[in-house]
Amino acid sequence: MNAEREIATLACGCFWCSEAIFKQLKGVEKVEVGYSGGNRTNPTYEEVSSGGTGHAEALQVAFDPKVISYKDILYVFFHTHDPTTPNRQGPDTGTQYRSVIFYHDEEQKKIAEEQKAEAQKTYADKVVTEIVPFQSFFLGEDYHRDYYAKNPNAMYCRIVIDPKIQKLKKDLGGFLK
Repeated sequence: MNAEREIATLACGCFWCSEAIFKQLKGVEKVEVGYSGGNRTNPTYEEVSSGGTGHAEALQVAFDPKVISYKDILYVFFHTHDPTTPNRQGPDTGTQYRSVIFYHDEEQKKIAEEQKAEAQKTYADKVVTEIVPFQSFFLGEDYHRDYYAKNPNAMYCRIVIDPKIQKLKKDLGGFLK
């Protein structure tokens, strides 16, 4: 990847939903789904889904900071999922669906802490998003990649992802490609 690109590693519930959102942002060049924050090397979806590996369904977002900043990436992150629900996003429950920012350096950590504090001003309940150092990311299985694009009429996509996409377009349209 070009040296002028940055990586954000985030977990905000089902990676099908988050991948669909972040792929639509200006300046985002690549979004990969996978697993981060756990204690097993190369975990499978089934292992992560069991809740026993400690991993969260996560994204790695490669972006051009000249087009979209890390701060803006986190703004979208905090406004397209519920960061106040521990281990849950909509119908998905378990530690694998927790809200986490995996920072890659001290600057990302600082920005993440600032954005979490800023997001707290918009939520009545406590923002429970974890901010932890990045350690590893394991790519998800092929059938999880581009799920929304490949399955737009699947019931989960229509009921869960479509409303998030509509919210993104309505509330955060300035960030869209």
